[in-house]
Amino acid sequence: MAMRFDGRVAIVTGAGGGLGREHALALAQRGARVVVNDLGGARDGSGGSATAAEAVVAEIEAAGGEAMANAASVTDFAAVQSMVDAAMSRWGRVDILVNNAGVLRDKTFAKMELEDFRFVVDVHLMGAVNCTKAVWDHMREANFGRIVMTTSSSGLYGNFGQSNYGAAKMALVGLMQTLSIEGAKNDIRVNCLAPTAHTRMTEDLGARLPLDLLEPEMVTPGLLHLVSEDAPSRCILAAGAGGFERAYITLTKGAWIAGEDAPEQVAARFAEISDRSGEIVPEMGAAQGMVELTKAQTAHNG
Repeated sequence: MAMRFDGRVAIVTGAGGGLGREHALALAQRGARVVVNDLGGARDGSGGSATAAEAVVAEIEAAGGEAMANAASVTDFAAVQSMVDAAMSRWGRVDILVNNAGVLRDKTFAKMELEDFRFVVDVHLMGAVNCTKAVWDHMREANFGRIVMTTSSSGLYGNFGQSNYGAAKMALVGLMQTLSIEGAKNDIRVNCLAPTAHTRMTEDLGARLPLDLLEPEMVTPGLLHLVSEDAPSRCILAAGAGGFERAYITLTKGAWIAGEDAPEQVAARFAEISDRSGEIVPEMGAAQGMVELTKAQTAHNG
């Protein structure tokens, strides 16, 4: 059965081009009414114009869909709240939020100005927080919500020259982990998408990437699943060039170590501590403490 979004209202940030545009077009094509948000600024976040968002709305409407443009900066909570209010006023609901807006200000940490670090974190992390906060109560009242944070392999695994971007992207995973727990009772499912695609954000890497394989539309099928009726929750889905994988944050079985020579024992047994056989994916943060207490009790009782 075809995946449909009839009757649903979606907000997609950073939807004036690249991945966001593909997400918005695909949601509209499958029946959703879409708020196309885009500040219309440069890749580093400077400037701004509603033109990009309006162009995507025109595409959606030309294809028979419903959409509205919005040029709010995701860093401005009042503007974000007004965007959500406008969607509620026009359509009476917000079911889906795709936190896709982002900027790049790449430099090595040694050369990076703190303002560039703060700004990138503000857009990616606080931008997602602002948008999520603005829709959260509406979704709780409706007992339905689908939220996607756009993370990145740069956050999950690191990337040279992207300490600010990587920190922000990994922070979104932490946000997803907790919100998925808090939203579960109201059927608010929260996931992360880690895309690999050729967009304006990656244009400097063009010569090193097989661009014909990395079109943004190759990522969007994963996004559609993450916001569907049957979506998972607490999933980190990696997607690019038609490949789809899941990333996990795991905990090894580790070892119990105590005593005056504990530092030396940690060093000596670090391979055992690092052994990934039998590793687990904890259900929540408290699981780490329970694993450690179990080791301690076993050691004392043994």
